[in-house]
Amino acid sequence: MADKEQLVKEKMGHNGIFDFTALYTFMHSWLRDEEGFGVTEEKYSEKVSGNARDIDFKWVASKTANDYLKMEHQVEVEVRGLTDVEVEIDGVKKKMNKGKISIEFKGYIIKDQGSKWDVTPWYRFLRDFYNKYVIPARIDNMEDKIRGDSRKFKDDIKAFLDQMGLRSKTAKIELWEHKP
Repeated sequence: MADKEQLVKEKMGHNGIFDFTALYTFMHSWLRDEEGFGVTEEKYSEKVSGNARDIDFKWVASKTANDYLKMEHQVEVEVRGLTDVEVEIDGVKKKMNKGKISIEFKGYIIKDQGSKWDVTPWYRFLRDFYNKYVIPARIDNMEDKIRGDSRKFKDDIKAFLDQMGLRSKTAKIELWEHKP
């Protein structure tokens, strides 16, 4: 079995006006195009209640560094009470959304991704030796990259939401962040 270690677990949220479609597209293209991750949508559900919607989705974004190491990010998004609103941006009326969004980020490093070194106890010993004495610098660099990607992704989403809210004269936004 591959050795999967969680390095990052953070949560952020936004309550107010934003463009859900633009945010969804921005997040997906950031992972896929900007950072080169393969993105799989493991879950998507939408529940309609009157004129409000609740949306939940989960993405797993992964990128293989080499035969042995792999990076993985999990992004879970909950949107509550999403309604359509009309706001004025730069003097032009535009349709946007209002609601509460919560985003959880998790970052993982996966060692021995193909479980090639998990066949016998001897191979597991060699794998541990390899991790501890042969490639610790590569592992440290990859862990730093995973932490940095998570931080940059979160900061870019916050900046995107801030910019969207600040351009609207009628927007009232609230950003919050939680680190366990």
